Amino acid sequence: MAELEYTLTNDTLFKMLFVKYPDLLKRLVSKVLGLAVDDITEFTITNPEMPPQNVGEKFCRLDINMTVNAQQVNIEVQVKDEGDYPLRSLYYWARNYSSALKEGGKYYNLPRTIVINIVDFELFKDTADFHSEFRALEITRHTELTDRMSLHYFELPKLPEIAEADAGDELKLWLALFNAKTEEDLSKLKNKGGIMEQAVLAYKSVAESNELRESLRLSELARYNEASALAFAERKKALNIAAKLKAKGLCIADIADATGLSVDDIMPL
Repeated sequence: MAELEYTLTNDTLFKMLFVKYPDLLKRLVSKVLGLAVDDITEFTITNPEMPPQNVGEKFCRLDINMTVNAQQVNIEVQVKDEGDYPLRSLYYWARNYSSALKEGGKYYNLPRTIVINIVDFELFKDTADFHSEFRALEITRHTELTDRMSLHYFELPKLPEIAEADAGDELKLWLALFNAKTEEDLSKLKNKGGIMEQAVLAYKSVAESNELRESLRLSELARYNEASALAFAERKKALNIAAKLKAKGLCIADIADATGLSVDDIMPL
């Protein structure tokens, strides 16, 4: 059973695939939003660029922003559970929503803003459902405050096995593509036919491309450069602290213990 070199939860592959094949993205979004594809009369990817040089910026993500029938839709993929994802996803929603208000604009013109989160870990321990949607509701009457807010979460580990997925439940099949880990998984999805066969072929064309490998190389280089710059800054900070402690007469052994520097680092200060 051959493992896939890159799965669709790889954010670079995810974005490159759907930017290259926007009709597939439109089909996926239609299933999440419960719309017929033909009912989507406006569909635009508003951030098709892939800037690996910005990987170190705190809120730079390889997400996809879209305008869908005058709604703002953002789709995110998250692999690692860092313990703060609900807060992060709410921030993403708030930033997208607030950025739509232009100078002199009216609040009632703000568009409905939807964030679709596909996560490769269990996020909500109180349910076995793989899909959760959150809106702004009054806590006892469950009256909706506004329809402008919607956050969808899809938890991949809670999906059923691909073999159990009904060919008529296209949303589950799309999520199974994100969840595919082996060539066998891809074959099962491809055998479902129709749009999934197209999606698997598109995935393979991107996953095996030199363009993807080069983009991943640049992203890795950017991460390495960021890590090197941070390490240099931390060392410089430690040396400054050590110099001040030495000037105050603290013994070198204690300075080394406090700063993590070696005795050889501290002696010349």
